[in-house]
Amino acid sequence: MPSKINFLPTLTDANEALYPQQLEILRQQVVSEGGDDATIQSRFNYAWGLIKSVDVNDNRLGIKLLTDIYKESPARRRECLYYLTIGCYKINEFTMAKRYVDALYAHEPHNQQVVALKKMVEDKIQRETLKGVVIGAGVIAGVATLVGMLSRSRKR
Repeated sequence: MPSKINFLPTLTDANEALYPQQLEILRQQVVSEGGDDATIQSRFNYAWGLIKSVDVNDNRLGIKLLTDIYKESPARRRECLYYLTIGCYKINEFTMAKRYVDALYAHEPHNQQVVALKKMVEDKIQRETLKGVVIGAGVIAGVATLVGMLSRSRKR
């Protein structure tokens, strides 16, 4: 059984995009190995680069590749969960990001990188929920004001 590696990249490193040329090198490696038949390491490296990208379509492709790797390689699940969380976070799929980080946290509750990632996701969900409540309240207030104005104008 392979030894467990306790290293995960920092959140800063995970969000630093590669140069387009670097990403192309990773893509070409996968292509040269046969695309879907490429080694897990080559596909993982390419997925990692795609997740780090600022392009949402790259992020989505990275998530797909990581999901495939997660399913076929139990040895890479830990790393996949980490990058799946980041990828989903970057494309505003916070429910999925939370699901992935919770799975990772369940196995490593004392890993500070996992704890930081979990906090980042939960904080964002909380902010988005609050934003939704504020927007919803604003819409309700606007509709109520409009209804009030319409009912006053009908009485005249």
